[in-house]
Amino acid sequence: MPRAKQGAAHPQNAASPAQNQKRRSVCPVACTLDLLGDKWTLLVVRDLLHGKSHFKEFLASPEGIATNILAERLARLAANGLIERCPSGDTVGKEGYRLTEKGLSLRALMAQIRSWGLDHIDGTDARLQADGSITLSN
Repeated sequence: MPRAKQGAAHPQNAASPAQNQKRRSVCPVACTLDLLGDKWTLLVVRDLLHGKSHFKEFLASPEGIATNILAERLARLAANGLIERCPSGDTVGKEGYRLTEKGLSLRALMAQIRSWGLDHIDGTDARLQADGSITLSN
């Protein structure tokens, strides 16, 4: 999809009510950071990209997100159309989460962040696999 010229209106990117809350400016960098730029949100997206879908699975991530923070981040991602609730294939009566097409579009950005971290931050190690498992390095 072509991008709008600088200063031009971009109708397909009209803000939803959830996106209009607390908007500092119309700057795309600022707006993206307002949605994704906290310490936890991209870790939830990372886990979704690696196959996690249930609240307990997100809680089991090594970073140790608190339940109230996780609930708020999932609600914010859903309100902004990045994830959706879905029936759990594993447990009757339980719901899971999955990325929407909009959420899946973050895959390339996440890969770039991962690569940058591996290249520029000593001691980092990519342990999560596409199937959600963890590879331990020696």
